[in-house]
Amino acid sequence: MTRVAVIGAGLAGLVCALRLAQGGADVTVFSRGTGGLHLTPGMIDVLGYAPERVEAPGETLAGWVAARPEHPYAQLAGAPLEEALDWFRGVAAPLRYGGDLAANMLLPTAAGVARPTAMAPAGMAAGDLRGGRRVVAVGLRALKDFFPAYLADNLRRAALPGGAAVEARHAVATWSPRPGADVQGHYFARALDEPGARAGLAAELRAIVEPGETVLMPAVLGMRASAEAWEDLCERAGAPIAEVPTLPPCIPGMRLNLLLTRALGEAGGRMVVGPEAVGVDGSGGRIDAVRIRDAARVRAVPADHVVLATGGFESGGVELDSYGAVREPALGLPVAGPPGGGRGLGPRHLDEHPLMAAGVRVDDRLRPVDASGAPVWGNLRAAGSIIAGAVPWREKSGEGIAIAAGHRAACTILEDT
Repeated sequence: MTRVAVIGAGLAGLVCALRLAQGGADVTVFSRGTGGLHLTPGMIDVLGYAPERVEAPGETLAGWVAARPEHPYAQLAGAPLEEALDWFRGVAAPLRYGGDLAANMLLPTAAGVARPTAMAPAGMAAGDLRGGRRVVAVGLRALKDFFPAYLADNLRRAALPGGAAVEARHAVATWSPRPGADVQGHYFARALDEPGARAGLAAELRAIVEPGETVLMPAVLGMRASAEAWEDLCERAGAPIAEVPTLPPCIPGMRLNLLLTRALGEAGGRMVVGPEAVGVDGSGGRIDAVRIRDAARVRAVPADHVVLATGGFESGGVELDSYGAVREPALGLPVAGPPGGGRGLGPRHLDEHPLMAAGVRVDDRLRPVDASGAPVWGNLRAAGSIIAGAVPWREKSGEGIAIAAGHRAACTILEDT
């Protein structure tokens, strides 16, 4: 059985590991922490801005990557992306993801921004603002990370296609799984997995909502059975309900992490959380083992293939030192820095920062390459935002790149075995 070490437990790493395990590989995921999915809203952004808001990501991508040959989508757009999203939709079926590459939805964020995204769980997709909508934003008194008045106020100002508008008001519900205390989102989510706990909240929502309104709730409507909890609450409240992701950590990201890690275990994969990858051993252009720092010792873990999915600057997959040098700390791979050299940083926070596109360059099989374009190691792949050329936070492209690259890296390994 082919042994594969996946370094990193974010979306790209988990997608890659699960696809490999499904294909019969012996997969181990090594991660310093629990991965970044807990911090994400669970939406699948493929391309939201280019630089203006994108309405049809699939149609836009073809021309967009033609002008950006260094972007990860130059390797991944088209069939690899479509195949990966189809696979993801099947794997994530319990969360009932809706949407596709034909048109971005416009889903409300907790700040009241209409966010363009290609796919989202049914409970969030129900809040699609295209065409306008009447909403009541309902907060939970015991949950301090959601501000319904702020959400409603900003949604009234949202710029929507065709001059559509949002009519919004706000309210607060008092139901709580721990009456008298401030309660974090995951307590609400776990409590609302139980049908009996949903009756009290539904009764309050029925009294709040007016005919023709959609209820916008913080995304805490269930953890392990969220789709069923959302559907049941809609029925009990007698009104459509849409979830809005809260500030990180986000319950929808936790749900997706839980689903993928559980599927990985069921497929025979393993997760090792804590040890840090600090290098590789190899010869003849191929890696033989990954060196893992585990407590006070470094041990070599034999591997036939390795996937690096440690992310970009935000997760420490790429680092910038005080002298302005950019490096990849796990395996010491060559890093493609900002075009034209220099620090690549603009003077203001929201300016263009070319440095943020730094990462490792890859070939058409997602193998990291050196300055000459040759693979550094023949059996090493990269996946996710460690790949150079993208600025996911600005483009709203992170999840699309992660899923497509993770899936593509796994498929190329399975082809080689």
